[in-house]
Amino acid sequence: MLDSLDRPGGPLKLAVPRGALLGETLDVLDRIGVETSAVRGDSRSLVFDGGELVLVTMRPYDVPTYVEAGAADVGITGKDVLVEQGDRAMYELVDLGIGRCRMVLATRKGDIGPSEHERRLGMMKIATKYPRIAERYFEGRGRQVELVEVKGSIELAPLVGLADGIVDLVATGRTLVENGLTEREEILACSARLVANPVSVRLRSAEIDELANRLREATTGER
Repeated sequence: MLDSLDRPGGPLKLAVPRGALLGETLDVLDRIGVETSAVRGDSRSLVFDGGELVLVTMRPYDVPTYVEAGAADVGITGKDVLVEQGDRAMYELVDLGIGRCRMVLATRKGDIGPSEHERRLGMMKIATKYPRIAERYFEGRGRQVELVEVKGSIELAPLVGLADGIVDLVATGRTLVENGLTEREEILACSARLVANPVSVRLRSAEIDELANRLREATTGER
């Protein structure tokens, strides 16, 4: 199978996100009859035979790169990734309703609110892994902030004085609470989406439409 991955034809290649989205994604694929047991195992392989699909596992943030380039015909990743990489050429086909979370502005519990901070102290410094989304959010509201891009444990930034607040994803909010932070503003509601390469959609429309319809039906209750 590995020898034929870079050739056209064969089963559709689906970019599958590892990390927090992996379990729910595999559950949905199970519902439509795709073989996922090998992905759930302890193999260090990145490519798996899913029967009717080739499953290519990767970081959610890399899914748009592979799909846009045609290295994967279709992929699953979060709306946050798609908005942050909004200049990618691909089609968003289905809201799968899984991996629900929210992007929020949070500050230290007990600090003054963002609006009062801006009134009293001027421009806020905000740490984020999503500089484009944060920039558009604050610009759209006429608010000036200084953005600091952080890749790791972003909750640390306000605790040690690197930033006044953070823009990040939250699911339950537990991580914020455990790090003395509190949500101030909701920026974006997110869930996982099925995306497709435009050329693949044109050349293999029947297969991709059929896959999208089955995933849509399998996740009706999630939306």
